Amino acid sequence: MFKKILIANRGEIACRVIKTAREMGIKTVAIYSDADRNALHVRMADEAVHIGPPPANESYIVIDKVMDAVRQTGAEAVHPGYGFLSENSKFAQALEAEGVAFIGPPVGAIEAMGDKITSKKIAQEADVSTVPGYMGLIEDAEDAVKISNQVGYPVMIKASAGGGGKGMRIAWNDDEAREGFQSSKNEAASSFGDDRIFIEKFVTQPRHIEIQVLCDGHGNGIYLGERECSIQRRNQKVIEEAPSPFLDAETRRAMGEQAVALAQAVDYTSAGTVEFIVDGDKNFYFLEMNTRLQVEHPVTELITGVDLVEQMIRIANGEALSITQDDVKLNGWAIESRLYAEDPYRGFLPSIGRLTRYRPPESLNVEGAIVRNDTGVYEGGEISMYYDPMIAKLCTWGPDRAAAIEGMRNALDAFEVEGIGHNLPFLSAVMDHPRFVSGNITTAFIEEEYPDGFNGVELDDAALRRIAASCAAMHRVAEIRRTRVSGRMDNHERHVGEDWVVSLSGQSHAVTIDAFRGGASVRFEDGSVLKVTSDWTPGDPLATLDVDGTPLVLKVGKVSGGFRIRSRGADLKVHVRTPRQAELAQLMPEKLPPDTSRMLLCPMPGLIVKVNVAVGDEVQDGQALCTVEAMKMENILRAERKAIVSKINASAGDSLAVDDVIMEFE
Repeated sequence: MFKKILIANRGEIACRVIKTAREMGIKTVAIYSDADRNALHVRMADEAVHIGPPPANESYIVIDKVMDAVRQTGAEAVHPGYGFLSENSKFAQALEAEGVAFIGPPVGAIEAMGDKITSKKIAQEADVSTVPGYMGLIEDAEDAVKISNQVGYPVMIKASAGGGGKGMRIAWNDDEAREGFQSSKNEAASSFGDDRIFIEKFVTQPRHIEIQVLCDGHGNGIYLGERECSIQRRNQKVIEEAPSPFLDAETRRAMGEQAVALAQAVDYTSAGTVEFIVDGDKNFYFLEMNTRLQVEHPVTELITGVDLVEQMIRIANGEALSITQDDVKLNGWAIESRLYAEDPYRGFLPSIGRLTRYRPPESLNVEGAIVRNDTGVYEGGEISMYYDPMIAKLCTWGPDRAAAIEGMRNALDAFEVEGIGHNLPFLSAVMDHPRFVSGNITTAFIEEEYPDGFNGVELDDAALRRIAASCAAMHRVAEIRRTRVSGRMDNHERHVGEDWVVSLSGQSHAVTIDAFRGGASVRFEDGSVLKVTSDWTPGDPLATLDVDGTPLVLKVGKVSGGFRIRSRGADLKVHVRTPRQAELAQLMPEKLPPDTSRMLLCPMPGLIVKVNVAVGDEVQDGQALCTVEAMKMENILRAERKAIVSKINASAGDSLAVDDVIMEFE
């Protein structure tokens, strides 16, 4: 077995590989850029080598720099993780020439299947059903428009070397095809060092289901079930689960056997994933093969008990698979939620900064549930603008889908993240969405269910009452603590009353609190009573309560006269006042936010790539105003209505913060 391996990656996947290597008794080497000098993967590895400036095209994807790190440390093998150089055949060739094992497939398989254009041609030659499209290279934007019309709108414009949603755009007309081609080309060059683009038909209302395969160098190949990856935003997976709630055993077997046959047709070894589009009648079409470990591999590990990283290392070491297809049993259900540094209230735009609080959940209040959190960050660390905005992959396992979902709900509620914008509220909203719970999902789920973006969650009356009762009980605890402050004047003892008014989400509830040891009974004006128990202490940012026998987890912040409460995707201000205070509060004028309707504000920290208009120009609704790059993604900012540009405050190359004014309008 290898004595030392280098991980040619960063973040959570580097940490993930290090954990398995450590369990196998293998020493590890991390590589890092200037931006990652204090990163978690650097701390975890036995050795670490600096490889350059923050941009990936000056560090992590520069083959010569990675090879220098291999030589310096004497690593016998390299695990590429996903992204970066994981599907780069030139990197695999460089390792082979150096006599270093590549923990991945052979060069020929990478070239055959890693390139989306080549893989589609091979699939077609093997009589595998594929999505219609143009497999040749597209020269320019006008060529892209011509081909798009031939294929028929809508079309998917994709980077040949792409992955992770980078270099992908959907175009519904000629203008979008032109814009999408250039943005995809730019993103592909920046992220992968390869700007080749191809176009295929975009199949509406599909499910995205993929098969995990393992093949060794001794002719053995198996599949480990499927993963449902249909919950996507901008073609980037957000929530994955295994198995799929849609497939039956017969379809699963057919897809699995086809995936293994396709892999073995190119002499594939190591872990790989064959992706399919599946329609409502369970017809499936080959989409592409990822010749690497997938981001969402943990859900497969949770339902099969197979450590995919360990298998990759053993296969690279020349070992035969120790498990057969008959050994693969799917046990229970697993769900993965990708926690991103993206602000759902700002159209999921990237957010960067310091993690002032980062506390993943440690346990779940669900019988038989398991929680797993794969991460590459820590409290006090920074989320950089140079890399993918993933913070962590939160996974839950349960004996069935309902248990896995309930486990995920509680785990998301208990996950504490502060300092940056993040998508925890959105993930919680999806877990409670009736359509997701039913399993009736497609890749269009997010755009169909949240057509105007995510604006928070409106909890039903029963949930609001539970929160109101909890906050009343918590407020009483805080008030009692305040009465016991030391140094108070004699004969000035403060009495904590029993009657309160709880205001939240436009509702007000007059309640009476009857306290008992460890909790309180909260009586509402209609006579109903909720019994609340908790060991919450004032100042704790997380409250774990029991409300009438049902667990409730609340993230708690302090505001004047109450709490800021976050639960199940909702963000609420809850005020707990005496009846007289509540009466006076009704007379207070509402503070209105400033009017920014005539300004274009920068929605996230980023770099101005292009300004499309000039002072004095009349712009129309939907017209592109400028392009901002952040987290390796280009974001085109468009006009919301007809207006005349009166002032421009930024130009190409400027680095802006959130809410900086880019331009103003008459």
